[in-house]
Amino acid sequence: MTTRFLHTADWQLGKPFAGIGDVQKRSLVQQERFTAIHRIGLAAAEHHAKFVVVAGDLFDSASVTKATVSAACSAIGRLGLPVIAIPGNHDHGGPGSIWQQAFFQRECASLAPNFRILLSAEPVELETAVIFPCPLLRRAESADPTAWLRSLDLAADAFGGKPRIVLAHGSTQGFGTTSDDDEIDGGATNLLDLSKLAAPSFDYIALGDWHGTKQVGPKAWYSGTPELDRFPKGDSNEPGHCLTVTASRGGLPQVQPVRTARLGWHQLACDFADDGALARLQQAVEALVGIRSHEDLFRLELTGSLGIEAATRLEQFLESLDARLLRIKLSNRTVISPSADEIAALTQRTSDPLITRVATQLVARAAGAGEEAAVARIALRELHAACSRT
Repeated sequence: MTTRFLHTADWQLGKPFAGIGDVQKRSLVQQERFTAIHRIGLAAAEHHAKFVVVAGDLFDSASVTKATVSAACSAIGRLGLPVIAIPGNHDHGGPGSIWQQAFFQRECASLAPNFRILLSAEPVELETAVIFPCPLLRRAESADPTAWLRSLDLAADAFGGKPRIVLAHGSTQGFGTTSDDDEIDGGATNLLDLSKLAAPSFDYIALGDWHGTKQVGPKAWYSGTPELDRFPKGDSNEPGHCLTVTASRGGLPQVQPVRTARLGWHQLACDFADDGALARLQQAVEALVGIRSHEDLFRLELTGSLGIEAATRLEQFLESLDARLLRIKLSNRTVISPSADEIAALTQRTSDPLITRVATQLVARAAGAGEEAAVARIALRELHAACSRT
């Protein structure tokens, strides 16, 4: 028997995104995680999926707000096909968890009767597949959540020959999630040793925890988060997808990533070796963002030196970016280094000996290091701007 389904994970609905200072922009990024569920539904319909599995961390916390619960149930209900999930480390299923609260259970029954959360390590038979859930009942499990699968004695024709899908959340052989750039990395927990699973017994292993799309075994994949929630770490990290999976009993699965992300999370570094580098930076940003507004986030690292006028243009450019972007995480270590023409324009003003004297002193101080030199460079820029207006 063959089945086709959608594998997704790490929705982390309700994530606060505390690094985004503007309240309205933060709300837009939070809402995009719910909108991504609609795109998952479109992918499921396009690829004729029979059901959707969520490999943990549907919520960002075990105690999200009631508004988040209602929005999640509404979005899931609109998918119109079965959605099967396990709790992950963020939304673990221990006592008092979100899954056991009466409000969630009422909203789920009313808005998302197609949703099922699996809190027990036991097989669940669907119409076209069998799910083997490995739920996390604590944020950090000391034992391998997949260990229970090793003791199963599965006959070749068990469950009528339906494909067998493992659903787990954690790190495999030391490979696992990295923290957000604004979070503290707690180290590897919830370790999954997939090498101890009898390969012929299972047909696909749907994993969550790593936020990028990655294959970690012949039948094992991380789907990654469907909508980015952090700046990517390395070229091999491919977040922003769900996976369409065609699995058959005893065969290798066919897996196809489907892009679901909309927001752009970009990283750029620029070392200003000359004033012309500013134009090159602006072109690089334009190539990534175009004329979009409130759809992108940037981590920008700036070093080197610029002349007074170029430094002013950079400040104006950054001001525009801050308004247009959802977030700009800026590391600006650029220093002001007046050009020869700019120095001459300030220190050789025969008609204004006072400005000449002040500018000469500032140029001398700006050539040094430390806080006094930094203040002098700022003063030079302000003096240059004032003289340009006269």
